[in-house]
Amino acid sequence: MGNEFRDVDDILDFAIAREQEAHDFYKGLADKMDKPQMKKVFDQFAREELGHKSKLEGVKEGKRMLASKREIMDLKMSDYLVAEPEAEGELDYQQALILAMKKEKVAYLLYSNLADRVDDGGLKDLFSSLAQEEAKHKLRFEVEYDDVILTEN
Repeated sequence: MGNEFRDVDDILDFAIAREQEAHDFYKGLADKMDKPQMKKVFDQFAREELGHKSKLEGVKEGKRMLASKREIMDLKMSDYLVAEPEAEGELDYQQALILAMKKEKVAYLLYSNLADRVDDGGLKDLFSSLAQEEAKHKLRFEVEYDDVILTEN
């Protein structure tokens, strides 16, 4: 794939890959958490990301028809990637929360922009719904950051 989405299949492939990466990221964080509550939260988010992936795969596999294969212009994939920290050491809790917030913001922006650019009403609703779910995830991490990190400082 190049720097732009050529069609709906490119969008779906990209979104499916991002959801798998999000699942793997949250599952990895869950496995490292000392706090049982946050381990549970990260595990839950990992499962939700797999649910998002499943919805997208359903569309791609034709379980839901798309009304349009119109070309999608000017939606650069690199705008929706979050660089992982380069340090090989373990992320501390604060770093994990910050990275999770950034990932959810980028996912929200991706799905919001996709919803604005597709003609198919069902696909527009799906992307809008996924954007809202990602926004809820980001809010959950922001609340945790505020409750734990900012109160400790």
